[in-house]
Amino acid sequence: MYFDRKYLSNEQLLAFYKSLLLPRMIEEKMLLLLRQGKISKWFSGIGQEAISVGLTLALSPDEWIMPLHRNLGVFTTRKMPLHKLFMQWQGNKDGYSKGRERSFHFGSKEHFICGMISHLGPQLSIADGVALAYKLRNEKKVSVAFTGDGGTSEGDFHEALNVAAVWGLPVIFIIENNGYGLSTPVSEQFKCERLVDKAKGYGMEGVRIDGNNILEVYDTIKGVREYCINHQKPYLVECTTFRMRGHEEASGTKYVPPELLEEWAAKDPIKNFEAWLVSQNIWQESEVAQIKADIKLYIDSELQAAYDAPAIVPGTREELNDVYATESMVNGELAMGEETTQSSSLPSTVMRQPSTPLRFIDAIKEGLFQSMQQHPNLVLMGQDIAEYGGAFKATEGFVTEFGKERVRNTPLCESAIVGAALGLSLEGFKSVMEMQFADFVSVGFNQIVNNLAKVHYRWAQNADVVIRMPTGGGVGAGPFHSQSNEAWFMHTPGLKVVYPSTPADAKGLLIAAINDPNPVMFFEHKALYRSITGEVPEEYFEIEIGKANQVSEGNDISIITYGYGVHWALDYAKQHTTISFDIIDLRTLLPLDYEAIMSSVKRTGKVLVLHEATLTAGPGAEISAWITENCFQMLDAPVIRCASLDTPIPFNVELEKDFMANSRLHDTVQKLLNY
Repeated sequence: MYFDRKYLSNEQLLAFYKSLLLPRMIEEKMLLLLRQGKISKWFSGIGQEAISVGLTLALSPDEWIMPLHRNLGVFTTRKMPLHKLFMQWQGNKDGYSKGRERSFHFGSKEHFICGMISHLGPQLSIADGVALAYKLRNEKKVSVAFTGDGGTSEGDFHEALNVAAVWGLPVIFIIENNGYGLSTPVSEQFKCERLVDKAKGYGMEGVRIDGNNILEVYDTIKGVREYCINHQKPYLVECTTFRMRGHEEASGTKYVPPELLEEWAAKDPIKNFEAWLVSQNIWQESEVAQIKADIKLYIDSELQAAYDAPAIVPGTREELNDVYATESMVNGELAMGEETTQSSSLPSTVMRQPSTPLRFIDAIKEGLFQSMQQHPNLVLMGQDIAEYGGAFKATEGFVTEFGKERVRNTPLCESAIVGAALGLSLEGFKSVMEMQFADFVSVGFNQIVNNLAKVHYRWAQNADVVIRMPTGGGVGAGPFHSQSNEAWFMHTPGLKVVYPSTPADAKGLLIAAINDPNPVMFFEHKALYRSITGEVPEEYFEIEIGKANQVSEGNDISIITYGYGVHWALDYAKQHTTISFDIIDLRTLLPLDYEAIMSSVKRTGKVLVLHEATLTAGPGAEISAWITENCFQMLDAPVIRCASLDTPIPFNVELEKDFMANSRLHDTVQKLLNY
């Protein structure tokens, strides 16, 4: 192995060696602890240390890295306290995730390391969002994301590279090509000769390097970093290396030909670098022995400190409280170097006369616009939202006022944009992403339910993201543009699910969602966009998330509903004035306003839960179950659900009418009334 020291001093080379040796010796200790049953699992990076260490040394310490399982060298080179890392691996509360996460599934904002999730690919687009933040602030920085050879087959790889190239983002994508995805060799994973050749397909540069040569890694990344900053472009680096242990220790390496292990053992990144340093008379072998002895003492001392930490004592209240961020972790509203304005002046495209009622869509537009004025660090992202104004024209005129840097058209890659939104949040930005239709959220589902929703609970990082969800039927749009999928997200701790029914609520709740430091799924019923109007305060205002609204007070039947269901209920009440209806508009589905629900049950004793979503496992199932468990003594009849059919929503208008819950509202009311 050839080492080119170039401009590096003896002192730097010594520091490089120590940085390379530390993760190897930690790993050797961890394998011993694993055999002793003192830790439960370990993903070894033995043989791959030069990539993590060399790369991290080449970066500025305040540049974000998105590592994976085998990047211990990133954590140690960023000088994270070793005793705390040991606590993390032992599942101790004083680790980085309060015992909630395993091995390297955690991050640290202090050290600019983003915690991974098991799905691997989503890390890549988070780097896009971080790099976008750097770009918007004109900072000379790069972000870095790791993937393995297996990860390049995932859709997230394509989406992240495509977005970075289209938007001109300073991101370095690292492929650790170690020959195997668990037991599957690269010959069964891809057919291109070299993974770096994929770079050209995205219009970016790439290079393949020896990932076992720390000096080559360091020098390459230094140069690539400079390129990305100067040209504001991404870069793909393929590092050839080999995993000398199993995917995780239980997997073993029986599937690897012995001669291959022998070949790569001869390419060991530490032994070769050590031998070269001695051959160059940079120091003597006796000094190397002393370095190893010192590191061993350090590891043993830090491990003992971890052993001395108190045992974890579960606290239910703390667990529940840590699911959501309670206050914004954004470091100042002036993230883009602008002054905050309190003005609510609107351009001609969204201007209205004082006291003029607003349509639902215009209330959303006004809430978005005033939020853009209020928060200079707010970025809007979505397909066709810039000059075109979005599929429903919610952002029409915005690009003229705020520019394409903050009102960003996106490629057709929902997963990457959700990931980028999280990356923006890491750097203190807010973002609103528009799903063109709520139905399309399924291709961004993993990022939402596994990354956005869990990130605060896992390592205290907030996700300041709102995802706008044009939803619902009644417009003859068929199975893929009309679904009511809000129940998908009610089951996911860490998300908030908001669903307004009136223009005033749409504006006030949207502003509140944008101000909330947690990820919010904001549902907007398409059929309400231009069919209803209402009085809406002109000023910038919030409606509290998690608080229902009592639309009408009655004593015969409670109708608990939201969205379009509120209008169904009101219309039915107007046509049946002999029945006294207590109508509750939930407005928020996660968290639910249980106090308002209980109060309504007390008033009537008979409850109908009405929603457009399909019946089975819909929101009504949870609400009905809660009422039965907590309000049973108040009931004069079983809780009845009125929901849409358990079929996909059909295209034909007559079939759609039959599908919708409204077609069964009269029958369910009469059934409840006559019980």
